[in-house]
Amino acid sequence: MTTLYTQRRGERTEPTLLSAYRLMWMLVTFDLPVDTKKHRVQATKFRQFLLDQGFEMSQLSNYLRLVNGQEQFNTYARRIEGNLPERGDVFIFQFTDRQYENIVRFSDQSRWARNKNPEQIALF
Repeated sequence: MTTLYTQRRGERTEPTLLSAYRLMWMLVTFDLPVDTKKHRVQATKFRQFLLDQGFEMSQLSNYLRLVNGQEQFNTYARRIEGNLPERGDVFIFQFTDRQYENIVRFSDQSRWARNKNPEQIALF
């Protein structure tokens, strides 16, 4: 279980336990053209938009964010849709926190340990 802390007007509420099956990860992956200055500017603006929305860069064209269920996922998906560059491909994947724990990662031909999920999440 993950502990969720919420905060309103400077006061912290009691912790709430969330299921690893309700918490979801969003993976935004994209292939945007950068052949002209205009396209490079649009690609940079899109990356900056994702960072401003609380996504973390996993790789140059892969951004991750933890969301609290399908409703929040849909909200972010609509925001992304409203900020798409004029050209290129953008894909949004969703998977549960439990599935995130089971991702296998290889780097420099060696296997990395499982992803460590956050023990607590602060929402403001």
